[in-house]
Amino acid sequence: MAYRTTNPYTGEVVKEFDTATPEQIEEAITTAHQAFLSWRDTPFTERAAVLQAAADELRANSHEYASILTLEMGKLIGEAEAEVELSAKILEYYAKFGASHLAPRYLPAEGFGDTDVALVNDPLGVLYAVEPWNFPFYQVVRISAPQLMAGNTIVLKHASNVPQSALAMVEMYKRAGAPEGLLNNVFASHDASETILADPRVRGVALTGSEGAGAAISSTAAKNLKKSTLELGGADAFIVLDDADVAKAAKWAAFGRHWNAGQVCVSSKRLIVDDSVYDEF
Repeated sequence: MAYRTTNPYTGEVVKEFDTATPEQIEEAITTAHQAFLSWRDTPFTERAAVLQAAADELRANSHEYASILTLEMGKLIGEAEAEVELSAKILEYYAKFGASHLAPRYLPAEGFGDTDVALVNDPLGVLYAVEPWNFPFYQVVRISAPQLMAGNTIVLKHASNVPQSALAMVEMYKRAGAPEGLLNNVFASHDASETILADPRVRGVALTGSEGAGAAISSTAAKNLKKSTLELGGADAFIVLDDADVAKAAKWAAFGRHWNAGQVCVSSKRLIVDDSVYDEF
């Protein structure tokens, strides 16, 4: 598969990237695993400092990062800057609350004297992230922030039309002082997922994408006894009943369909309007 930046306004191919070789994929997994061996024992305070520094980096260079989103994905610059800020807020949230979320919880074990059952959160290892193009930074940050805080590391396969966005996320963590290997980008082919998920050092996969991609990834993960989480596509309904404020509904339906170039999981893809208000709508 071809990884390239194509200006969505002009159709111009701005930059192309070679598909990852088997050796490069092996290097990415090895680097992530080596980073995990030390990162899993890194104190929460140090992990949080990296996330906060990443949030600060995004805010300090907001327009620089937003311009990459606009170039590759085509969203308006104001929407791109809003995504940069949202990503910063997510990083900041886990920097602030991650340690408390991960603290052990104790449950009373009746019949065993004063002994309690402890529920602990141990890091798994290297995780594989397959992400879509509609929110190129948010999608990466929303998995990397909590997982890095939990002590895991990530191999990222981003959408083929946002390669510079993927590289920008790696650079963001680098500028934030993260140890090498916490987030590793690979311009992998679809077929390479089989190899990645078969590697014993890769412990799970998270995918956001189509039903077809989800079926392929989840079956490969299951075959290799790996954990998987999936957020798949759909066709959300925007329903207008006869008691609705029709003018308001029409305004928000149009906004919901066109926001972010119409590429939002919950955008109003299907409009279902009661016949009695259809013409007005």
